[in-house]
Amino acid sequence: MSLKRSYSLIAPFYDLVLSGALAGVRRRALARLPTQPAQRILINGIGTGLDLPWLPQVHHYVGLDLTRAMLLRARPRDGRLDLALVQGDSLALPFADSSFDHAVLHLILAIVPDPARALAETARILKPGGRVYVMDKFLRRGQWAPMRRALSPLSARIVTKLNVVFEDIAEATPALSVMRDEPLLAGGWFRGIELVKRA
Repeated sequence: MSLKRSYSLIAPFYDLVLSGALAGVRRRALARLPTQPAQRILINGIGTGLDLPWLPQVHHYVGLDLTRAMLLRARPRDGRLDLALVQGDSLALPFADSSFDHAVLHLILAIVPDPARALAETARILKPGGRVYVMDKFLRRGQWAPMRRALSPLSARIVTKLNVVFEDIAEATPALSVMRDEPLLAGGWFRGIELVKRA
């Protein structure tokens, strides 16, 4: 099943599964966004908009998602923000080079077919010095995690991969440097990572 098809099907149930469990993690991760001055920020993989309540109001946001079904559910949450919703592919972002100050990637790198390409595309659209705020589930290099590795091929066909190694993605994206990497949930399986685009 294609990613677009599977997320169109699960859109009506997405919030039931993820809204409560990760609300605190989202708030904590997004607290690192700058609050002044107003900047242009991409929410890459906005989904149903579960990040929106925790975003500073001062900025101009563009929320991108692969599926119209997800964007339709995000729309009612955008009332207090300067937000444009765009249907598009994280692997080929429909934006010019260096057109955003920062980007948020929450629960997207472990979903897309090519996470290194998605991160590289995010780096491309960032201005030099721009930050990428990542929150997702990652294995570390050499981590045993046999159950996650065994289930990942099946899980990836439906919802998400369970065996993505962030260090491999970062190594393939030399335009970005890791500034922060901290555990957020589930014994460090979910991590908050902040990267900066080199000048």
